[in-house]
Amino acid sequence: MKLGITLKLFFAILAASAVAAAAMAVATRLSFQSGFFGYLSHVESQSLEAFATRLADEYRRSGDWSFLQGDYGRLRTLAASPQPVQRLALLDADRRTVVGNPDLGGEAAVRPVVVEDRVVGWIARSPYRRISTAADLAFQQEQLRSAWLIAGFALALAALVAVVLARVFLQPLKRVADATHRLAAGDYGTRVAIGSRDELGRLAGDFNRLAEALERNEELRRRFMADVSHELRTPIAVLRAGLEALEDGVRPLTREALAPLQGEVAALGKLVEDVYQLALADVGALAYRKERSDVAEVLEQAIESFAGRFRERKLSVEKHFAPDLHVLADADRLGQAFRNLLENSARYTDAGGRVRISARRDGERVAIDFEDSSPGVPADALLRLFERFYRVEGSRSRANGGAGLGLAIVRSVVEAHGGTIEAGASPLGGLRVTISLP
Repeated sequence: MKLGITLKLFFAILAASAVAAAAMAVATRLSFQSGFFGYLSHVESQSLEAFATRLADEYRRSGDWSFLQGDYGRLRTLAASPQPVQRLALLDADRRTVVGNPDLGGEAAVRPVVVEDRVVGWIARSPYRRISTAADLAFQQEQLRSAWLIAGFALALAALVAVVLARVFLQPLKRVADATHRLAAGDYGTRVAIGSRDELGRLAGDFNRLAEALERNEELRRRFMADVSHELRTPIAVLRAGLEALEDGVRPLTREALAPLQGEVAALGKLVEDVYQLALADVGALAYRKERSDVAEVLEQAIESFAGRFRERKLSVEKHFAPDLHVLADADRLGQAFRNLLENSARYTDAGGRVRISARRDGERVAIDFEDSSPGVPADALLRLFERFYRVEGSRSRANGGAGLGLAIVRSVVEAHGGTIEAGASPLGGLRVTISLP
């Protein structure tokens, strides 16, 4: 049986708590034993001082130690000690044994017996090596029993805390897991409530941002499919109507009758090519052969290719190029982006207007501005200008042609070169598009 993460976390916390409780019980036992022996030795040291005082009084009355010679029972009586073992020894002034154990060793506690400022003897007591009395043993057992009870209680409390912590910590993860299942099933509106600012809270926030991105991409995909089908439907409908008119004899088969059909085929071919270019850019398959290129030269070639269009529209063209505008770029792709921007100006700028193209150095980058005269673009449309199939209604409407993919291709090319692109209002009254290339 596979254990879930809840049980794994529970057992992990419980095991850690059990080890800590066992270590605490062992440490308490060892500490108690060493500390209790030390405590008993300290108490006996104090009692030894009082015993030495009593022996001094007895010596003062007897004048020597003959009253205790060989009488260990009386010595224990004077010491008020119930212990049967010989842990006491009385020594004379020259440290010869009078009564008691003669082999106490060097670790024995020794106190002088002083009478009238003269040492008349020594009382010695060996230190505790083990607990011997029934009372001491009972006290030790009681303390050890209490230590194990406390350890058991701590372990039970740890188990309860482990259950609570496992639920508290894993509840947000379960919410994220459930939301992930719904997201995988296609419910892109799924969101997770953020209840903290820790790692779990940041995980929930990252999930919400992922869900928002997927929802936005799904919306863009659906809108893209709808826009592509719409853009394809129009030229196909025109072609079908024109061909049916020719077939039914409504219109004669002349060069003039074929011209609009060829125009629709050309528009259809450009739409398919633009969609193909964007698809290649999306999958990273759009080839770029970057080399040292002169931006001014690429701009000159693009402007020259639109000279006829500008004359037809009576648009005046201004050029301002700074020297030494070399960048590492694919000149053909860059030229394609520039031509799309010039196509945008030629198509939407009012006849008799102005188009201004300038390029300059901006630190370690090259900035290129495309500006035209009226009509302008509403401020709320500037941020969406580079979206696929987005076209500003009104002055820059469908009536002027175009599928709304040109600026999206421009953005793709610029970003592939590590550059940025932004749109704003032009001082000439129309649109300004600024490209910045490294």
